[in-house]
Amino acid sequence: MPDRFLVHVAVMAVVTYLIRAVPLVLCRGKLGSRWLRDFLFYVPYAVLGAMTFPAVFSATASPVSAICGVAVGILLASMEKGLLTVAIAACAAVFLAERVL
Repeated sequence: MPDRFLVHVAVMAVVTYLIRAVPLVLCRGKLGSRWLRDFLFYVPYAVLGAMTFPAVFSATASPVSAICGVAVGILLASMEKGLLTVAIAACAAVFLAERVL
């Protein structure tokens, strides 16, 4: 059993290394395509949003409190408030909504 574990860890290490090393080998200079640069700039934000957003609705006691937190977060983010301010205000909104419900 421990041998299979080490094989799995080795395969994951190789895959992770290849994902990071291949772009460095293939793209030595600056990317010429403005579209590709813009696309790659927004990929981390899109992935983070896709991973985080669904979990927001299952992390609270009720969907109503989750919707309140998301609404406050979106409102403050659209007003260009800082990340810490948005996070604290969204958590406070969820807390208050759960106390009221």
